[in-house]
Amino acid sequence: MKAIAKKQSIIIASTAILIAIITFISINVFGTVGPVTNLGNAVSRPIRNLSSTVTGIFERIYSSIYRFDELMEAYERLHADNAELRANFRESEDLAADNAMLRELLEFGARHPDFTPAHAVFVSWSGSNWSHSFSINRGYANSNVTSGAPVITEHGVLIGQVTDVGATTSTVVTVLDTTFSAGAYVGDGDGRATLRGDFNLMRNGLIMLDHIDDDQIVRPGDQVVTSGRGGVFPRGLIVGDVVDLHIHNTGIGRFATVRPARVFDAMAEVFVIVDFEPEIE
Repeated sequence: MKAIAKKQSIIIASTAILIAIITFISINVFGTVGPVTNLGNAVSRPIRNLSSTVTGIFERIYSSIYRFDELMEAYERLHADNAELRANFRESEDLAADNAMLRELLEFGARHPDFTPAHAVFVSWSGSNWSHSFSINRGYANSNVTSGAPVITEHGVLIGQVTDVGATTSTVVTVLDTTFSAGAYVGDGDGRATLRGDFNLMRNGLIMLDHIDDDQIVRPGDQVVTSGRGGVFPRGLIVGDVVDLHIHNTGIGRFATVRPARVFDAMAEVFVIVDFEPEIE
């Protein structure tokens, strides 16, 4: 565009010089501008008009390009502002979620003043197909977490139990793991039963409720909670709900399948009960 404008300027300048020379000669020879000058003006007029038109077009093009640059700068500013607003919104959502979690924990703590919970963050799942466990960012060097400690959510839902404690991380087996076992109550009754992991059920996300008292009524949908027997787990931690009831293949005794109350894949933060008052039988 600059090259075209330069050529245009040269043409205009050359035409102006030519008209000036013809006018000078006419005045000196004829005493007036004369017919030659008039002819030159007539010939140059279309050139001047064309030059003016071309100049106007290029001015409009330049103005459009300049306006486009302004619009792009405004778009980039709006895009940056929008990204900042979205980041602030995500941060406010995270803060709201944290506040809700802490509120739930405080309410749970008010119901269980004998509990001492320690906050922990989920690190990774175990790579073994034979277990259902994960690691947390708490160990003996950065907390008072010990082996055997119950692991819960802020709602008081039992997730599992600490097994191996390292310096800065610990392993937690979930209620689905085949090594997990806990005394339990079903529904509103005081009949005793035992929760335990089963390999076949683990693959379907279920737990076995075994050794159910003969006089205990068990129905699908009944809530299962820890009994506190043995002093390993506090009493009243929610585990899940009964799915269905079965008779053992031997024909002796019943067992039920239980679906955990917690969706394990959605875990991010948990709480380890590092101290509690055991149930006195």
